[in-house]
Amino acid sequence: MTTTATIELSAIRGCLEGVVPSMMATCAQDGTPNVAYLSQVCYVDDRHVALSFQFFNKTRQNILANPYASALVMHPRTAAFYRLHLHYLRTETSGPTFESMRAQLAGIASHTGLAGVFKLLGSDIYEVLSIECVDGCPLPAPPAPAIGLLGALRRSAERLMRCSGTDELLQATLATLNDQMDVQHAMVLMLDASAHRLYTVASAGYATSGVGSEIEMGHGVIGVAARECTPVRISHMTNAASYSHAVRSSMQLLEPGVALETDIPYPGLPEPHSQLAVPIVSTGRLLGVLFVESPQDMRFGHEDEDAMVAIAGQLGAALELLQNAAEPASEPPAQEAAPPRAQAGEPALELRHYRANDSVFIDGQYLIKGVAGAILWKLLRDHTGLGRSEFSNRELRLDTSIGLPDVTDNLEARLVLLQRRLVENSPHIRIEKTGRGRFRLRVDRPVKMVEMG
Repeated sequence: MTTTATIELSAIRGCLEGVVPSMMATCAQDGTPNVAYLSQVCYVDDRHVALSFQFFNKTRQNILANPYASALVMHPRTAAFYRLHLHYLRTETSGPTFESMRAQLAGIASHTGLAGVFKLLGSDIYEVLSIECVDGCPLPAPPAPAIGLLGALRRSAERLMRCSGTDELLQATLATLNDQMDVQHAMVLMLDASAHRLYTVASAGYATSGVGSEIEMGHGVIGVAARECTPVRISHMTNAASYSHAVRSSMQLLEPGVALETDIPYPGLPEPHSQLAVPIVSTGRLLGVLFVESPQDMRFGHEDEDAMVAIAGQLGAALELLQNAAEPASEPPAQEAAPPRAQAGEPALELRHYRANDSVFIDGQYLIKGVAGAILWKLLRDHTGLGRSEFSNRELRLDTSIGLPDVTDNLEARLVLLQRRLVENSPHIRIEKTGRGRFRLRVDRPVKMVEMG
């Protein structure tokens, strides 16, 4: 039996999270019924849903011949069943709905090792003609969350508006997620467009920071969100243990017969049950990804996703503003401070630079690579050869040897990355901000610089 009271689609959005497989019933032209499971039933608006089209099967044949169907969905928390009466309208193979569904499906496939099977061919758009509540004994609805997301967004905006530096901005974002939204595990990754990778610049809630760890575009929830430039939310990990977080960078032989490890372990949870990755976009360009996860099932709902998109938008705009903040032309150059003299008897730090990927090792331990490695090597060359300690962002941007990309160089984020890697791995070399667009390199031990081919 079913009830006939009017039910709004927005009231049962919890049924459209994909936690519990849905079933779809269609009918052939001769009246033969067919029932099949669905990978996705996604909310489009209050009158439409999108169903995944992955295979040209009996369901697909029936719909093309007879465009009416019904879908049975279940709320994952209350076990209440609802029957949706549907009318097929069209199939979309591009656009925001298709990209969002494809990204979510690809994220699930990446976790389960079924990337070759879970491939979305299209998003079938259906008009919802009516919704029935199937009689039964559902569980009580869970209490509403105590955290008001609208208030959290306001406090987030107020906090980010007060930030005057990239490092401060990143830390404020993570602190806001923890304080205002009770998100205990989060990270910010920035895009290295030339390498088609994202690198971690800030994290919170993990045993190790993982700053400098990398994710390939298209890999896992983070990489798919970046590649498709759309949020990806997974509320249930059916095979989390098989998902390898650490994305293995290319380990090249940098000197004959010696393989050097240049990978930094990814800091994520070993067995996440909920994940949400949101692209950080400004003026239509991808800057990075804001990522949160939890050991709890169904931790992030569609309202959390909405809030995260808003916070990522604020973060992207603020990063762009700080990136484009030019130094005043009238600002006098900072006075050079005499480099600190190493005390007698202090052993020299051996720094090796490998030209193949600009990786830098300190006393045989890997520190950094890529553009950040090229920046550090330039600073050390000027420090040891010219006695310089004071530098500016502007001169780094003008130095073609560093290899900054022409568009979206993310210089400030790369300096934050370098600064944190030095704090965690080499206390004798530090980068200190001295003013707007200016910083100081402090080296308190002798250094021996070795350039490798």
